[in-house]
Amino acid sequence: MRYASILATLFCALVYGSPASFAQQPTQPSTASSPFDVICGVGQTKPARILFLGDSITHAGKYVAYVETLARLEFRDAVRGIEFINCGLSSETVSGLSEEGHAGGKFPRPTVHERLDRVLAEVKPEVVVACYGMNCGIYKPLAEERFAKYREGIESLRKKCFAAGAKQVVHLTPPVFDALPIKDRVASAGSNDYSKPYAGYDEVLEAYGNWLLSKRADGWEVVDVHGPMKALIRERRQTEPEFTVAKDGVHPNNLGHWLIAKAIMNEGKKVDDFAKYADGEAAVAAFPHGAEVLKLVEQRLALMHDAYLTATKHKRPGVKEGLPLPEAKQKSMEIEAKIVELLKTPGKS
Repeated sequence: MRYASILATLFCALVYGSPASFAQQPTQPSTASSPFDVICGVGQTKPARILFLGDSITHAGKYVAYVETLARLEFRDAVRGIEFINCGLSSETVSGLSEEGHAGGKFPRPTVHERLDRVLAEVKPEVVVACYGMNCGIYKPLAEERFAKYREGIESLRKKCFAAGAKQVVHLTPPVFDALPIKDRVASAGSNDYSKPYAGYDEVLEAYGNWLLSKRADGWEVVDVHGPMKALIRERRQTEPEFTVAKDGVHPNNLGHWLIAKAIMNEGKKVDDFAKYADGEAAVAAFPHGAEVLKLVEQRLALMHDAYLTATKHKRPGVKEGLPLPEAKQKSMEIEAKIVELLKTPGKS
């Protein structure tokens, strides 16, 4: 049984300090009606940073925007000063593996470990949220040597984050790989055609996710993204046989990103607090000026994402160059002022 929502962990870690001091907080089941309720009344004791790391799914940033926006709309001044920073990088792995001929042979997959020290030194996060796995098995069948690289990479990432001063590391299980919409472009087990992903690759992601979930017994904070996403796809296909949240099998659409955000916000809760909303846009629209806040949050996240990637000197070709950090931070402050003003302004939900 999970005793606290992941968002509770994120913000309690920021307020209470080190992992050890957080562990001393009450561990009784939460009676809060919302996974954000722990933030109420806590106040903001200091500016803080929550760093999101991951591959192209995190690079896209939509689920990060949903989480920040709903936190801002629900708790307003209580979360002011907490900075959500997205440093996801397309093609990246935590396993350090790359398939032959990746990107048409132009470059191998980047590994987060090549840039992690620089990112941690620049961002100085109190909390790190990591979503890896989709690329880490390089779209081949499950094999122990590749699985071992994933486990080693995850454990190394955790150690580096804590050594750099992070108070908490939260892992997300990999999203679903959906072979159905690309059924004509997948390979069977044992194929040597590395240009095609293995049709049963979701079995690999499920295994990786199950390993992460098993680490809860060791005190790790792990959000199950894969399970709820797979369950929804299975349910919808009973009436919509071609339903998918990833038309290319890999990259979630807005609904897929909403499922990731919901998994983060609902973790540890017995009831889906967002079940009545069809998607993320509907959830934010339930608040006054919600859609406007979401748009501004997305602008600020994208601005700072590009700036931090450039400042920390990633090695992946083809990524948009960001503004110098001082200039980006100034523009970010201007966007933040607009968000704060909207949150003060009454309006119809």
